[in-house]
Amino acid sequence: MARRYIYTNAVKDKDTGKRYYQSTIYPKIKATDNDLYIISEDGDRLDLLANKYYNDKNLWWVIAVANNINDGTFYVEAGRQLRVPSDITTILNDLSKINK
Repeated sequence: MARRYIYTNAVKDKDTGKRYYQSTIYPKIKATDNDLYIISEDGDRLDLLANKYYNDKNLWWVIAVANNINDGTFYVEAGRQLRVPSDITTILNDLSKINK
């Protein structure tokens, strides 16, 4: 299973020494002519789809953000049309800029 917090920064509090996670802000992902559209099947999960299309299961959030999936689960109901963004390099650069 993919790691949900791989792109989330951990911060150490100067006074208490405790570590905590900052909120991760994901970039808006605009549709492009090169995006792929698929229909989900039984058993599809965001991490498995990310692994299939990006060779990286940790990019599950790209498909989730592009399709407004924010219900806290990796599972996708069968028969749902999903947009799989193609310009992953720009998306990752935007993520990095937002979460410096």
